[in-house]
Amino acid sequence: MELNGKTVVLTGASAGIGAATALELSQAGCNLVLTSRRMAKLEALAATLPGPSALLAADIAEAGVPEQLLALAKERFGRADVVINNAGVMAVGTMDTIDLDAVSYMIRVNFEAVVRSSYVFAREFRGQSSGAIINVSSISAYLISRAGGVYGGLKHALEAFTQSLRIELAGTGVKVGTIAPGSTSSEMFDKMMAAAKVESPVALDPHDVARAIRFMLEQPDRANIARLALYPQGEAH
Repeated sequence: MELNGKTVVLTGASAGIGAATALELSQAGCNLVLTSRRMAKLEALAATLPGPSALLAADIAEAGVPEQLLALAKERFGRADVVINNAGVMAVGTMDTIDLDAVSYMIRVNFEAVVRSSYVFAREFRGQSSGAIINVSSISAYLISRAGGVYGGLKHALEAFTQSLRIELAGTGVKVGTIAPGSTSSEMFDKMMAAAKVESPVALDPHDVARAIRFMLEQPDRANIARLALYPQGEAH
């Protein structure tokens, strides 16, 4: 896909992988529709971007947000070409320590919201016979840990859902895939390491992931990267 002039909708855009991806794709010539819960962060990010952007402060867990993002893309830029479902939260802990309300919210953000957004944009892209859906997964989708069962389970479910959607859309001109980063320096990751009171392992920079997302999108029309796993060189999982 030639990215210059394409309109990309990006969730979880205010920090970490989202902010790095916004910069990478803006430098590639994309129009951006950016969303997160924090408008101040979105505005600060938009001020650093070389290209145009439209902003929506919203909680992606709310049911109507994907439709709002699609409507904003059409209003500002005439259409949408790509959606990157990057928003995510992390709630980890053992059965005795985990916050069940936080787990419930994580299910809504990390899986339910991605399913809803994927379907909303899949219908739109199928109608225009072009588009790309990238869902941000994690290497945790295939790693079993003592305190991360729900987080990893949601990422595993996300992988299965995304590949099913890719199969459903085969031949329509719509590409679908996941990117599964390993440990990546971000607000969420750094808080998790601090809470666990352990030193952060070797980690990717968010811009490493952003470049990989751009690579996925820039493949020719005949090629669809269904899953890209990106590990820090020193991570031994």
